[in-house]
Amino acid sequence: MSEPTTRPEGLTGVLDAIEQAVSAARSMPMSSSVLVSRAELLDLVAQARDVLPTQLSQADEVLAEADSARSSARAEADAIVAAAREEQARLVDAEEVVVAAREKAAQVVAEAHETAEGLRRDADDYCDRRLADFEIDLGKVLAQVQAGRAKLAGRLGDAS
Repeated sequence: MSEPTTRPEGLTGVLDAIEQAVSAARSMPMSSSVLVSRAELLDLVAQARDVLPTQLSQADEVLAEADSARSSARAEADAIVAAAREEQARLVDAEEVVVAAREKAAQVVAEAHETAEGLRRDADDYCDRRLADFEIDLGKVLAQVQAGRAKLAGRLGDAS
């Protein structure tokens, strides 16, 4: 067996090359053992050792990016939840303001009705008093007119 002519790419490539070297190795007669090139396998193992730190570093970077993305997503979700809670509180406060405003409006309307009713009663009472005064004055005028007519009737009766 000869050394490989090209260097395999990545850890998977090195493992594939090792598998190929073992699969292609000559079998020992009456045994499950094979003859492999020590130099070729040691070279492939060295390549695997060289590639492994790079692969682990890349895996660590991918994990770090995933953790960062997860943390970012969690922070964004927390911010959205906080904003939703603030909006909920604002809407509840707004609803409370609307309810209080409606209650105050109902109270103002009730007070206005009471005031209007009181003013109507006062106006009716005033009119009734003024009419009573006119009735008294008219009664006096009527009595004077009747007395004047009676006097005239007496003079007219005396003149006939």
